[in-house]
Amino acid sequence: MEKMIKVNDTKGNQVTEFILMGITNHMKLQDALFGFFLLSYMSTALGNLGLIILTGVDSYLQTPMYFFLTHLAFVDLGYSTVVGPKMLVSFIVEKNNISFNWCAIQLVFFGIFMTSEVFILSAMAYDSYVAICKPLLYMAIMSDRVCNILVAVPYIYSITVSLLVTIKIFTLSFCDSNVIQNFYCDSLPLLSIVCSDTSEIELIIMSLCSFNLVYSLLAILVSYVLILVVIFRINSTEGRHKAFSICGSHLTVVVVFYATLLFMYLQLQSSHSFDTDKIASVFYTLIIPMFNPLIYSLRNNEVKSAFKTDVSIFSISSEEIGSNALFAGKKITLLIIA
Repeated sequence: MEKMIKVNDTKGNQVTEFILMGITNHMKLQDALFGFFLLSYMSTALGNLGLIILTGVDSYLQTPMYFFLTHLAFVDLGYSTVVGPKMLVSFIVEKNNISFNWCAIQLVFFGIFMTSEVFILSAMAYDSYVAICKPLLYMAIMSDRVCNILVAVPYIYSITVSLLVTIKIFTLSFCDSNVIQNFYCDSLPLLSIVCSDTSEIELIIMSLCSFNLVYSLLAILVSYVLILVVIFRINSTEGRHKAFSICGSHLTVVVVFYATLLFMYLQLQSSHSFDTDKIASVFYTLIIPMFNPLIYSLRNNEVKSAFKTDVSIFSISSEEIGSNALFAGKKITLLIIA
């Protein structure tokens, strides 16, 4: 059993490290879970990095849609990296501890990436609305300036609110325990071990979460209602299929992501369970970022075509390099013989 640090209220916050309980205490499951999550994180890193590189180097993917997709891949890679490696370490060490400062840093970056994702998904919904409902004005409306604003504002907002929440939490006193009932530093498990008054920070967190979820979901719902109105007016089957193909991948990601977040943060306090939170946390920190690149790749013909084209170009370039090297080798041999 892990040792818990006890601190008197009068002495203030004297906790120097926290102990992360991890996903499970069952030793028989440790090796299997380590292997599974190692493969999951590697798939997440390779998939999202591959998507970022592909959209960056392929000229056919230099459009607003793929601009937002690049940032979605970036934030997915970001919060899975903030959580994943530390979680993997928990399976191979006896005492899974994290320093006070590193716990605060982890909470800051996790909050930045997670909050950014909800608004980037909203921006992608708006992009789909413009592409389907106003196709002739698409490039004029979704200019580089507009796209940069739709990404910059969520990042600035996310940094601000994440720093606010983290500073508020870590200036409180942790005198009951230093054991966090999770595999990473999250706000709800941290507040459960605070011995000072948490009513203010709880109100702030609930207000921010409600605002983020309601505002972003409202933007997505309005965009898709307008999209559906336009789609139902299209007479041709081919036209409808093309319209659905534009927003199908994004809609799939939105449903899975928001369903998980709503389940975790809007459940009743009386039915709140940290074990349930762990399962939900694993899902949206490691599983969803792993599947997002697959969803966009398998459901998007442009991404598949770009990948095949780039692979073909790379193969041809490799063959040319090999042929040139072989020719140069023969030439050098002839010169030596001569």
